[in-house]
Amino acid sequence: MKESRKSTAHGWSDRDEAPDLSSAEWRKKFAKVPVKRGRPKSQVTKVSTTIRLDADVVARFRAKGPLWQSRINAVLREWLAGKTG
Repeated sequence: MKESRKSTAHGWSDRDEAPDLSSAEWRKKFAKVPVKRGRPKSQVTKVSTTIRLDADVVARFRAKGPLWQSRINAVLREWLAGKTG
């Protein structure tokens, strides 16, 4: 591994000088901090589904780069707007 990272020197010289994070004082501090896991919830959620598409269709969307699934969604939305509008 290359030495490309800066030193992460500690603020103490001996491991025994590190604060005891299992003490009551630290447990109180940790208990006050809300735990946030995962991605923030979106206002508009999507439904996970499985759809079978022809390989050439998927290849053309993927060839245009990332977010190919979002582009497929946009095309379907445009088609629906044309059918109902």
